[in-house]
Order: sequence, then structure tokens, then C-alpha cells
Amino acid sequence: MNTDSHQHPNTGLKTKGRRSTVIQLFRYAVVGVMNTLLTLTVIFICKSFLHINPYVSNAIGYFLGLVNSFLWNRSWVFHAHGGKIHYQAVSFIIGFVVCYAIQFLVVWLLNQSSFGKIEIDILGFILSGYGIATLIGNVVYTLCNFVYNRLFAFKI
Repeated sequence: MNTDSHQHPNTGLKTKGRRSTVIQLFRYAVVGVMNTLLTLTVIFICKSFLHINPYVSNAIGYFLGLVNSFLWNRSWVFHAHGGKIHYQAVSFIIGFVVCYAIQFLVVWLLNQSSFGKIEIDILGFILSGYGIATLIGNVVYTLCNFVYNRLFAFKI
């Protein structure tokens, strides 16, 4: 028996071990970095070289980033080749929307509190409460989206 997976004692479902989860989380982070670079590159090319409206460029970049993220997460992170791709895609998009909404709520709530009034000067660069809230929101989004994709979009 593979020591990295076992049956859950209460549900009887096969579960992955902690090592597998850490590897998946690492791969998920790698995909996130690649995806960010792709999204920003597409936006830059569309806006600067193709002279497409900045908002349209942004939408194109994020759309291609979402497609890229889905394909890499499906094949490399979660190895979800057996599922029906259209159901996985719809679930992936739902997860994106739900996790984005959670992230947005976290940022909004932090920014509405006294936390939003923070301003920290770091070598002449002002780090605002909104900036910190955005970073916290990004961590919340990343963790929520990883868990959602693991449990729902690409069931393991």
C-alpha cells in the first residue's frame, strides 16, 4: 500500500497524504506565478503593441490567464484527466467567482476599518492599509481557491 494515501476512517474515502497536498500547493503556487506573468504580458502586448483599449487588453489578459490556469491546474496540479472537462471548467469558473468574492469582502472589510487608514513609509515607498489588505486578500483567495479546486473542480 502506498504510504502517501489511505482510507479515511470515518468516510472510507481514499485521501491523499500531507506530502501530496504540499506538492499540490507548491505546484498551484508555480502555476499562479506563471499565470500572473502570462496575464501581465498579454495585457502589455495588447495595450502597447497592438494598441487595444486598456480595459479590453485587461479583459483579454485575464481571460487567457483563466484558461491557462484551468489547463495547468487540471493537468499538472490536480491530475484530473478523468473528469468531464466542461463540468470541470464550469466548476472552476464558479470557484473563481466565489473565491474572488470572498477575497473582495476581506479587502473591503479591512479597508473600511481603521486598518484601511494605515500608511507605512518604507524607504520612501508608502504601503497603505489598502495595499496590505489587498495582499491579505490575495492570500485568502489563493488558499480558498486551492481548497475549492481540490475538493470540487478537480475532485481528488
